[in-house]
Amino acid sequence: MKNLFNQLSFLKKKILYFGLIIIAGLSLSGCTDLNEEVFSEVTESNFVASQSDIVAIMASAYTPLRYVMDWQGLFDVQEEPGDMFVTPTRPNGWDDGGTYKRMHFHEWTKTDWQPRNTWITCFNGINAANRVMLQMESGNFPISEEQKVAILAEMRAVRALYYSILVDTHGNVPIIPNYSDQLPVQNTRVEVYNFIVSELNEVIPQLPSKVDKSTYGRMTQWSAYHVLARVYLNAEVYSGTAQWQKCIEACDKIIQSGLFRKSDSYKAIFSATNETNPEMVFAIPYDQKYAGGFSAHMKMLLPGHRKVFGMETQPWGGSSCNPQFIDTYNPKDNRLKDTWLMGNQYNAENGNVEFVLTKEMPSIYSCDATQGFRCGKYQIQTGATGSLNNDLPFLRYTDVLMMKAECLLRTGQSDAAAQLVTEVRTRSFDNPADAVVTGAELQQNSGFKYGTLAEDGTIDQLGDQSTVQYGRFLDELGWEFAAEARRRTDMIRFGVYQKKNWYNHVPKGDYTTLFPIGLEELNTNKNLKQNPGYL
Repeated sequence: MKNLFNQLSFLKKKILYFGLIIIAGLSLSGCTDLNEEVFSEVTESNFVASQSDIVAIMASAYTPLRYVMDWQGLFDVQEEPGDMFVTPTRPNGWDDGGTYKRMHFHEWTKTDWQPRNTWITCFNGINAANRVMLQMESGNFPISEEQKVAILAEMRAVRALYYSILVDTHGNVPIIPNYSDQLPVQNTRVEVYNFIVSELNEVIPQLPSKVDKSTYGRMTQWSAYHVLARVYLNAEVYSGTAQWQKCIEACDKIIQSGLFRKSDSYKAIFSATNETNPEMVFAIPYDQKYAGGFSAHMKMLLPGHRKVFGMETQPWGGSSCNPQFIDTYNPKDNRLKDTWLMGNQYNAENGNVEFVLTKEMPSIYSCDATQGFRCGKYQIQTGATGSLNNDLPFLRYTDVLMMKAECLLRTGQSDAAAQLVTEVRTRSFDNPADAVVTGAELQQNSGFKYGTLAEDGTIDQLGDQSTVQYGRFLDELGWEFAAEARRRTDMIRFGVYQKKNWYNHVPKGDYTTLFPIGLEELNTNKNLKQNPGYL
């Protein structure tokens, strides 16, 4: 369980254990006999690294990923600017200097922390991967040539994973191929895209193909193919040239491996014991005691949810769901109740109603504490603290099926796309007939009623009312992947993010599809230039 992130803790314990033995030996022998006979010793020349030693060293390149679900992490960057999540001012606060309003209105600045945190987190991971590669290439760490090849491949793969986030959020970022104290130069978004594709294609054959506890939470051939497929899916945004067929080919590699399958239960994918779920292509492991960071629930749940779930901590009650998105669901779709907490919230001990959550949210400027449905997708265990035990299914098998379906749809194969989408929908409808969707339906407009809302819940300002091409498919992505730190990316690919009105948001222009580079980053590296559209 949580294998990769616990390896570092294990190594520290091992070092401490041997350190205590040495200290105890010194204490018992004193300093009178300096001619002790040495029966064994570990020196640089005879030390042989165990697999746990190697994994512990590589763990430093993975641990920054835990910031995805942490305070103002990637989750906020992907969800707050989208049409699903809103963090309005509440009676208990949540104005926070206007940061959430700026995210909603797409008026962020180069000093806002959400985009800066993603930049910092990704480059922390990139630098850690480069540092590990330098250690391996120096020859000072006792490993075989075979081990060295495998480690370098894995570090290049996880580095490409970080760049796949950066190419999406900031675009024009430095490519740092090795550990150096030189100020890096800035690369174009196209160059970053090409770097990711090249790196992944080169290292995939050298990555492990097995899927078991030893590779859980680590880059394998399949997680690398998954990252590659995601980058190809968004290639037209990143590079100007669509790569639908290449995305299909990468997806087919994962499908044909036979190592993954759709989970029988939607809720099981997000449970607190989900590390054995068959959908996990790449998980970010969390543990409330040893590998913290999954704190998004604290921002979404109300203080009163402490009694509802028997938590040891009291959440803060900020974020909730835009009612326009809730209205897109088919009432027969079980993902509605599996994703959102709605209506009466019952005390876990006595069954009494603690409070009632309502769908209405009058304005981002002021909402009552109980206005807006809250995210209940990730299981809250009894005794939950400020960090959950749930592992994040960052790359899951259903995404592979849906990426392939989207590419089929975009290349004129709508009926084949519909078969895959129906396969995904089946587990979320009690009547299998309700899960069936046709190719013609997937080509229809979105069911989302775009437009800014008046306080009475009616559409006050329509804005762009043009048809969203394949809008129904965008709806399908929303229902399946709600609250999985990806809505912004999907909206951009479908041309909605930069054009449509929703909740209190009105569009600001195409330049908002990239975030500004942080002021501190610009001040410390004169090689960087601000992204277009920002001062």
